[in-house]
Amino acid sequence: MNLASRVHVLVALLTCLVLLCKAQERDYIVKEEQQENVRIGNLRKDLDLNLDPNIRLSSPLQFKPVYKTGDVPLVRVEASTGEIFTTNHRIDREKLCSGIFTEKRCYYEIEVAVLPDEIFRLVKIRFLIEDVNDNAPLFQSTVINISIPENTAINTRYPVPSAFDPDVGINGIQHYELVKSVNEFGLDIIETPEGDKWPQLIVQQNLDREQKDTFVMKIKVEDGGNPPKSSTAILQVTISDVNDNRPIFRDSELEVSVPENAPMGTSVAQLHATDADLGSNAQVHFSFSNQISSSTKRHFAINSSTGLITVKQPLDREVTPVHKLIVLASDGSSTPSRATVIVNVTDVNDNVPSIDTRYIINLVNGTVLLSENAPLNTKIALITVTDKDADLYGKVACYTDHDVPFRLKPVFNDQFLLETAAPLDYETTREYAIKIVASDRGTPPLNTSAMVLIKIKDENDNAPIFPQPEFQLSIPENNDPLMQLIKISATDADSGHNAEIIYTLGPDAPDGFNIDRRSGILSVGKRLDREKQERYSFTVIARDNGSAPLQSNVTVRLIVQDLNDNSPAFTHPEYNFYVPENLPLYGTVGLITVTDTDAGDNAVITLSILNGKDSFIIDPQTGVIKPNITFDREQQSSYTFMVKAVDGGQPPSSSYAKVTINVVDVNDNRPVFVIPSSNYSYDLVRTTTSPGSVVTRVFAIDNDTGMNAELQYSIISNIIITSRVSPRGLFSIDKTTGNITLQEKIVLADQGLHRLVVKVKDLGQPESLHAIALVHLFVNDTVSNSTFIQEQLRKSMETPLDRNIGDNEITPQANGYVIVVIAIIAGTMTVILVIFVTALVRCRQTPRHKVVQKGKQSGEWVSPNQENRQIKKKKKRKKRSPKSLLLNFVTIDESKPEDPTHEHVNGTLDLPVELEEQTMGKYNWATTPTTFKPDSPDLAKHYKSASPQPTFQIKPETPVAPKKHHVIQELPLDNTFVVGCDSLSKCSSTSSDPYSVSECGCQGGFKAAGQIATRQNPGQTPEKTFNSPPPICPHK
Repeated sequence: MNLASRVHVLVALLTCLVLLCKAQERDYIVKEEQQENVRIGNLRKDLDLNLDPNIRLSSPLQFKPVYKTGDVPLVRVEASTGEIFTTNHRIDREKLCSGIFTEKRCYYEIEVAVLPDEIFRLVKIRFLIEDVNDNAPLFQSTVINISIPENTAINTRYPVPSAFDPDVGINGIQHYELVKSVNEFGLDIIETPEGDKWPQLIVQQNLDREQKDTFVMKIKVEDGGNPPKSSTAILQVTISDVNDNRPIFRDSELEVSVPENAPMGTSVAQLHATDADLGSNAQVHFSFSNQISSSTKRHFAINSSTGLITVKQPLDREVTPVHKLIVLASDGSSTPSRATVIVNVTDVNDNVPSIDTRYIINLVNGTVLLSENAPLNTKIALITVTDKDADLYGKVACYTDHDVPFRLKPVFNDQFLLETAAPLDYETTREYAIKIVASDRGTPPLNTSAMVLIKIKDENDNAPIFPQPEFQLSIPENNDPLMQLIKISATDADSGHNAEIIYTLGPDAPDGFNIDRRSGILSVGKRLDREKQERYSFTVIARDNGSAPLQSNVTVRLIVQDLNDNSPAFTHPEYNFYVPENLPLYGTVGLITVTDTDAGDNAVITLSILNGKDSFIIDPQTGVIKPNITFDREQQSSYTFMVKAVDGGQPPSSSYAKVTINVVDVNDNRPVFVIPSSNYSYDLVRTTTSPGSVVTRVFAIDNDTGMNAELQYSIISNIIITSRVSPRGLFSIDKTTGNITLQEKIVLADQGLHRLVVKVKDLGQPESLHAIALVHLFVNDTVSNSTFIQEQLRKSMETPLDRNIGDNEITPQANGYVIVVIAIIAGTMTVILVIFVTALVRCRQTPRHKVVQKGKQSGEWVSPNQENRQIKKKKKRKKRSPKSLLLNFVTIDESKPEDPTHEHVNGTLDLPVELEEQTMGKYNWATTPTTFKPDSPDLAKHYKSASPQPTFQIKPETPVAPKKHHVIQELPLDNTFVVGCDSLSKCSSTSSDPYSVSECGCQGGFKAAGQIATRQNPGQTPEKTFNSPPPICPHK
């Protein structure tokens, strides 16, 4: 072959080598959040990769991605076809490009090596990640507070903190609106040159803080996705007094530069702001807006008085090259001025170049194993050098530090291929440590290095063999550390280094197990705990020492035997149970749960009570606690004892827990009226009173707790004493506060004395209790005739609860009727006398029958505090307690009237009860009762124990619910009334005690005892009293 032919062949070979080894790039577009195995493209077709049939390949065509060590692959390339698919790792554009704010396009790059070496080429693939609407815009706070002065002009705008949406484009924030708006404000959106949308609140009407100082609205932000996503926040606008001049910045926009190595305390910018106001309103306070990022706040500080911005923490241009500071200048008002400071962080050569090695040949223990017969240009790794610095500081040169049969071949900017450059010889050199150096162009230059270890290997074709497929062992728990378990051996048919066997534990081996690499002795280096793990199964690997090592595995199965090394464990160190005070004897209180992590007899637990055996019993196996006493919360409200748990091990182990049983109140006290203090009191309601005004109030107390002490008020009767006009609902009562309010405007027909029958009831369970009091309202301009009012009060007290005054009065219409009336009265006197005598006889027989019934009823609802005994003792002490306060408890049977709008009340006097004056003084008004309202009488639902639910159902003994028993409380002394007889008669008291209650019960009859204090005008003396005439029972 002549010289010309040789040159021609050499040129052809070089051309072929350049064409085959040239680097290529390919771009694809893929949406984020795609499912797994979504096809993106076909690399072989897209590259138009046609194989030359004349080229013989040493192996089939293969596409191999070159990933950085530790990277999570987001795409998958089929090795044989070159098809690109998504993986099970979702592509999240916001996470992938989280540090990019100015650039809207997000790319993900990988390199793919086309093998074998005969057609090798390196392809860089860039995936443009398209955004999907997978994030909803969010406000920085769920409540946005804005303060606006009351003299703000109409159409004045106030910035509203904007929301943040990590999505971009149409999927970003597109719209703001007020969901619950008011007429005083509107919302407008300002779009910045960068495309950001800033909401602004517009004042649409004049504001008056004295009329309304707070407006609460809801602001909604929505993106442009399909479907759109949105979120809301509460927008609270506070109207403040005026400070009509805001500070003014000398420069509203300022751009400065600071080197990234600036020390802390370095001045960045000096802001100046002036205020035209005087005094404290002119004192300017500088601060950062809450709209800047938390990272920026950490790096900079501002002097609140001078406006000097300084470096607070070290800067890093490579992390954040630009900081945007929004500074607020406030003079104490709620509308600060804003200035924007752009801080550009300039670069210094402070970053050492980095070397990223991505191996094309798989590593074994951090070393490249390369056959000594590997051909020239065998690709070993892709070397990427980068420098975070900018400009010349970021330019990097890459080279090896000494002569080796390998070279670095440039493929892309700052990327090189490490490949073989000369034949390899195992007998001459068995391994190489290649030092790769990267150096930038700084002054002085910074450099770094990385090592690539390459071992040259012989051929090795026999793997080690174990004598059996698995090893089975057993050992008691709590063993000695470093205990030897077994010696594992394997054989290898190879010779030399290829026959030397190294033993290692497989990746599934738990911590604490060790194996000698040479001898194969398996040992455990920690104490085993059966309760944590009873069985172990892992693999032991035997690998030969050949240049291309081969290995085999064997399974080791280990069983840990149990010892009694665990004490019983209560689920809680302390248990709290709540039981009603009427829980029956041996009813279920609660359940104690104990566990023992041991097995067999070591886990059999027996429970016992240590210091509460006299009051409670516990099932030794189930842990159910029952009382062998009856409870009385008024005598003892809680019980505490210790429970012991012992297991069945040898020797046995035990543990203890504290149990507290709280006795919960039942509804056994009725409400007691405190206001009004007397049924003979009244309040003046002037005719000029406006509807909606509170004219008076009632107030009651209840000695129970929780729901049993929560009270509700209602008006059950409303009549006008001084006229025949039926009431028209002139007054109403607040069921919670007891405030009585005027509902309508007072007309002439409404004037006179109104009597309201007010009922208060508690919300106790299972039955509520109640009491009744009278409230008198005198509708007039003045109180000029107190005698007239007292007469009307007397009539009110003589009027039944369900009857109007006019029903029993006869108003003469003409003088001619007088004779007729006298004749009728004379004719009926005899009949009236007979009826009176009959009623008197029945009234004297009724109390004896009622005492029998009273004992039965009291035993049902007064228990367990035995109120009957207390009442009898108090009656005996009544004459010795002249200062005591007399209460009358009346049993009421509520029946449905024919008229649904009228509530009929019939009463029967039960008995008088003395309430010591000290009772009112000792009542703890500040006590907040705890609420205990079980949903059902099932005791299992009453428990508030901290213990978990039992694995079996408890069948508690449910107490019998008490019968319905309604109680009305009569107010003391001068407002006592008696209702309840079947027949009507004149009532009289044979007792010399003016505060006693007669044993005659007339339906609707009232007893006015003692002197009645009238409501005094300012000019009258408070000592003025009068004696009311004896009550007369009205006829039916």
